[in-house]
Amino acid sequence: MAQAIVDAGGGNLAHTHKGEGGALGKTGFSWAWFEAARNPYYILIVIYVFAPYFARDIVGADILASGKLDGLSPEEARRVAGAEGQAMVANLSKTAGYIAALTAPFLGAAFDRGLRRKPLIFFCLSLISLVGISLWWAIPGPVGLSTGAIMSLLIIAYVCYSYSEVAHNSMLPDAARLDALPAVSGLGLALGNGMATLMFVAIVFMFALPEVLGWPFSAPLFGIDPAQYEQFRIAGPICGVWMLASMIPFFLYARDTGVRGTSPVRAIREGAQGVVRTIRQAAHHREAFKFLIARTIYADGMFALLTIGAVYVSLFLGWGLIELTIYAIWASAWGVAGGIFGGWLDQRLGPKNALIVEIAAIVLILFLGLSVTRDSAFFGLVPNVKVWDAPFFSGSSDLIYLFQGALIAIFATANISSSRSMLIHVAPAHMRGEFFGLFAIAGTVTVWLGPLLIEQFTRWSGDQRIGMSAIALLFFLGLAVLLTVKSDPPARRAA
Repeated sequence: MAQAIVDAGGGNLAHTHKGEGGALGKTGFSWAWFEAARNPYYILIVIYVFAPYFARDIVGADILASGKLDGLSPEEARRVAGAEGQAMVANLSKTAGYIAALTAPFLGAAFDRGLRRKPLIFFCLSLISLVGISLWWAIPGPVGLSTGAIMSLLIIAYVCYSYSEVAHNSMLPDAARLDALPAVSGLGLALGNGMATLMFVAIVFMFALPEVLGWPFSAPLFGIDPAQYEQFRIAGPICGVWMLASMIPFFLYARDTGVRGTSPVRAIREGAQGVVRTIRQAAHHREAFKFLIARTIYADGMFALLTIGAVYVSLFLGWGLIELTIYAIWASAWGVAGGIFGGWLDQRLGPKNALIVEIAAIVLILFLGLSVTRDSAFFGLVPNVKVWDAPFFSGSSDLIYLFQGALIAIFATANISSSRSMLIHVAPAHMRGEFFGLFAIAGTVTVWLGPLLIEQFTRWSGDQRIGMSAIALLFFLGLAVLLTVKSDPPARRAA
């Protein structure tokens, strides 16, 4: 049952409930299943399928059709249009980040003061589902939704996704017993990537391969017309319907320690006061706040890498739907392994050392990916040669990028799991609820910074690779702050 106490600050509720059971217990598994319901939207729409389509076939095509690039060669025009499409997607993410930064920071503390999470999560997931279904009408040209309308819908969904992230992550301490929380966290990420992988496989075999190869069906199923970009647009309705249908187990079994009848206005007002007070007293929780600062910085780099990475490879290497979808299946499958790997690395090295390894690896892998072009890899040292006769991924550059994609998926997913675990090691035991709220907020308040760097560096240089390389600055800075954090195992901290 939920319990609450009144703290010495006067009237603010501090959460004291401790979760029970393991990762496969009813509450632990239902918390993890939430990511199976929600994460496919992020992976398919925000990263791999719809965002590259939006950048290339809507924004890029509009620029090419406008005549502004008529004086350029076809290759140069494609590059400039690609850079503008990447910058537009980065700008979209940046705008959503601004909104989240101004509105999300008080939710975590409001939940500690009795505000129930599930009603807000239900509202957010329902809205994200409706946005996903609406993307079916995102058609290039005058017949579909305008570019402005598509951007507005995506921004709404981004903000709702951030809100649901705050609420869901703040429920983690109640999902299972303390020593099982890293496993619960990793299981959620594994389930989310696993479900996205199944959706990718369905899209490839039902729509993409029949159009290109006439296999395994003679034509795309359900009358999908690739000439109308329906193989891209269908991803939105698939994710939207799946989210509505699969959220039920979470709402039935996940533990929400909020108090019925709590006034949202009062909880948010008192939560805001509590956050301000806690921040003012940050010196009393120095290590926890140093970690939150580090996490804010490197999580922003991770957000930018994942959201813009598929757009980059689509425009820079010229991958189409089948290549992108196979790449997404490949990366999502390795993401399942990454969730398990993150828990294992925590056990072997401790979460801080695991995070250091993961962040350092991500930076190296980032530059490996940026070294790959249509002509060569490793910054010109290895020419792109045809490896075998295959309709897809026949060149060495394609295969090298697939390899780095698997590594990114493993270490990025492990990083998310290890970050959740690290907070348990540095947060005061009696304030874990509030700090998990701050932790969730730390992943949203500056999500605009990475896309802003990419946008500005891309526009300044006119080069997509230089634009993408800018996010390495965030990883380096986040790692520098993380190295200063001191942490003790939970067993050695005050209960």
